[in-house]
Amino acid sequence: MRSLYRTVVVKRELSRKAKLSIYRDLSYIKIIDVGQRYLVNRVLDHIQSRIVYYLMNIHITPRSIYLCRHGESELNVKGCIGGDSGLTVRGKEFAKKLSHFIQAQGISDLKVWTSQMKRTIQTAEALNVPYEQWKVLNEIDAGVCEELMYEEIQENYPLEFALRDQDKYRYRYPKGESYEDLVQRLEPVIMELERQENVLVVCHQAVLRCLLAYFLDKPAEELPYLKCPLHTVLKLTPVAYGCKVESISLNVEAVDTHREKPENVDVWRLSEEALLTVPAHQ
Repeated sequence: MRSLYRTVVVKRELSRKAKLSIYRDLSYIKIIDVGQRYLVNRVLDHIQSRIVYYLMNIHITPRSIYLCRHGESELNVKGCIGGDSGLTVRGKEFAKKLSHFIQAQGISDLKVWTSQMKRTIQTAEALNVPYEQWKVLNEIDAGVCEELMYEEIQENYPLEFALRDQDKYRYRYPKGESYEDLVQRLEPVIMELERQENVLVVCHQAVLRCLLAYFLDKPAEELPYLKCPLHTVLKLTPVAYGCKVESISLNVEAVDTHREKPENVDVWRLSEEALLTVPAHQ
């Protein structure tokens, strides 16, 4: 009987050592007690290390992420893209109402992030709270098209205008960026948002689209056409298997800067067809 018992014990020990030998050769992260401890084994490359960083920084405590664009800018009113203009009178009014809205939320530990562009900084300054500037939150770089109206882009760069309509996510402005570039640029912000508690991000239309697409798991084809109106706050509350979104308009009038994809995206189309979905402006 003892001999049989010893045989069973030896077999179990050999089996356990064999399993441990197999595990030693695998790349894995073991999360223990919902993040109280971590066991990381054979993390060898950049992608694996980023996954480990992500898993070690996510948390399950209740929190909210507030996303909004800056107040209406002078170039928004003129129908120009990009640039670094200041706020209009209505943009400044939105900044004041944003301050009242944030105060009403009663969040004592709220962090505020902005880009390094004038219009987001002016919006955040009205909050009268400390804020942090992130260069990676700057608006998409439109290259040679910076500060141009859509009509001017169609007139001067009709081929570029058509190519962007054909694949807005991957199209890169000459001497500028694409949405795909912007997604890569925003990775540090997204990783940091995952580990923070309550954050307000004051940013730009293209940037907001990228952040929203990440949290809502939107495909690349939809990302560049997500509607992110001015003077509206998006409250994101992470829940199991997703993210709850609440859209809150602060009831300050602003221009519409959203442009839908036109039906005709051929490079030989008429200007009237190319400009069919351009929003109204001064």
